[in-house]
Amino acid sequence: MEGNGGAQLDGKVLQTFQKSFVQVQNILDHNRVLINEINQNHESKIPDNLSRNVSLIRELNNNIKKVVDLYSDLSSNFSRSIDVNSSEGDSRSDGKGLQKRTRPG
Repeated sequence: MEGNGGAQLDGKVLQTFQKSFVQVQNILDHNRVLINEINQNHESKIPDNLSRNVSLIRELNNNIKKVVDLYSDLSSNFSRSIDVNSSEGDSRSDGKGLQKRTRPG
């Protein structure tokens, strides 16, 4: 990309990351509330509260799956953005591109 296209891409990537991290944090905050309720219900030993825990634990498990999916998407998006940025760097106008450093063995 020429001009500030890379900056626009970086801005979009950053917005996507920020949105995903906010979603993850909201889910984790809700999970904290669920865990507290589950613990209170368990300590109460009241049958209705204990049976309510079944649905609360299901919700907690589903939320954990959502967090895993969000992190997976974040990882894929991050990898894609790195690939795009590095391919832009490889085709620099001076023809030199980016050279990888090798570690001495």
